[in-house]
Amino acid sequence: MIRIILIGYMGAGKTTVGKALAAELGVPFYDLDWFITTRYRRSVPEIFAERGEDGFRDLERRMLHEAAEFEDIVLSCGGGTPCFFDNMEYMNSLADTIYLKATPEVLAMHLRMGKGKRPLLEGKSPEELEETVRQMLVDREPFYTRAKHIVDVSLLDTASKIQDSVRIIREMLKV
Repeated sequence: MIRIILIGYMGAGKTTVGKALAAELGVPFYDLDWFITTRYRRSVPEIFAERGEDGFRDLERRMLHEAAEFEDIVLSCGGGTPCFFDNMEYMNSLADTIYLKATPEVLAMHLRMGKGKRPLLEGKSPEELEETVRQMLVDREPFYTRAKHIVDVSLLDTASKIQDSVRIIREMLKV
């Protein structure tokens, strides 16, 4: 049975690497935010607006407990997921957890290259974005580094770099 959970800051490449890894392993890929929005027919920002952060984090925890029980899966979590409740301990008890680690500079570049709208980034200059990422990593890294494995991801700007990350993960997990 394969059960892999990817964690890390937004823009680290959890979805990109997760999809490529799942395809190579022949297992489904799930993104926890997608799982939540599909189930509740609301976007994450809408859920935040309706329930507040505490309500969203409780819902996220319940959906994590459901999705993480699936067998033969690669699951990516939102950047904040490991930082609340006992989520990190829970994930470690069920799966091979992998922290996709990148520098604030790389994360900021990935976020600027990304297609999705991220409320955190609205109206920020490149310098402000990088400083925001740096500050949030100070709070989140103690949770992220509890993962069973850490993979340094460089700038994921080519298919070969994405495949290199997949190869490193496969070798690390022997899958």
